[in-house]
Amino acid sequence: MISVQGLRKEFGELVAVDGVSFAAQPGEIFGLLGPNGAGKTTTIGCLSGLVAPTAGHVQVMGHDVVRDGRAARRALGVVPQEIALYDDLSATENLAYWGGAQGLRDPALRHRMAEVLELTGLQDRAKEPVKNFSGGMKRRLNFACGIIHQPKVLLLDEPTVGVDPQSRVRLLELVRGQAHAGACVLYTTHYMEEAESLCDRLAVIDHGKVIATGTLAELRALMGERDLLRLSGTFPQEATLAAVRGLDGVEVVQAEENLLTLSLAEACRHCSQLSPPPAPRFAKPLSPSPAWKASSSSSRAKSCASSESPSGRRGKEALPAKTKALVKSPCASDKAPSGQTRWPTLECLKEL
Repeated sequence: MISVQGLRKEFGELVAVDGVSFAAQPGEIFGLLGPNGAGKTTTIGCLSGLVAPTAGHVQVMGHDVVRDGRAARRALGVVPQEIALYDDLSATENLAYWGGAQGLRDPALRHRMAEVLELTGLQDRAKEPVKNFSGGMKRRLNFACGIIHQPKVLLLDEPTVGVDPQSRVRLLELVRGQAHAGACVLYTTHYMEEAESLCDRLAVIDHGKVIATGTLAELRALMGERDLLRLSGTFPQEATLAAVRGLDGVEVVQAEENLLTLSLAEACRHCSQLSPPPAPRFAKPLSPSPAWKASSSSSRAKSCASSESPSGRRGKEALPAKTKALVKSPCASDKAPSGQTRWPTLECLKEL
């Protein structure tokens, strides 16, 4: 099992992980869900012993990672985000190297190599140099190297990044197989669909802090069956927060320079209100309102609005459970006859 209590990691003045706590049990897939830079990889580094925590306690199978690191690492299997393979070696040679590093010896090593090659579908390419493999094949071999010694705790740091859909499905099935075999799996991702379909429990992490923890049903309940409205564009923080602060029933989930995420009921119903009135004859993109010019010279939302429902619903329209509800705002899709786009302004947030 994994136990993390008050984990904190500082890199100079940067706090990468700030008071993170969670626990994962054998046979469970526990997900760390968050955007890039949220602190997921740093947390994995502290668990694996590659990064020394600034504060807090981390235990793997009852062994403290700092005080009893060798015993903790014996129970660990790690599949890093970066490919950890030797391109000039074959798949078999890579597995032999990493299996040997974990203490496996023949004939157990050769037997286990044959098992994981068949498990990952690479047995027909086992003798080829890894440099000839596709990206998906390398990801599968990367996974095979992490499980060759049958670890009791498996750390997976975004193992499906950059792979094709077929390889993604195969990798997710491999992850489920490890949990079914009794391993405690910690899975980091920024894909909501993966977390929803794969993980038994989740911790949502952002800016180094855990925002919420629980099962998918518990996290939906915390949201109160509300929708997430995600706006991409340019959002000056102070001006944006001031615009949203006075809106009833609207909460800011995430506010960054190029991304604004709001929580509100029936977000889809409001999407059409995010576009200001059309300019006469679509002569040119609409200008920011005077109220926003004072605080920012570039306050136009450049892209689109999307609505994601934690409950898998879009308004009153029922959607399949694993369907991601995406609604493009008219402000992003309306095109002028000349091909020019109508840009919304931050002022239109007041229409919510």
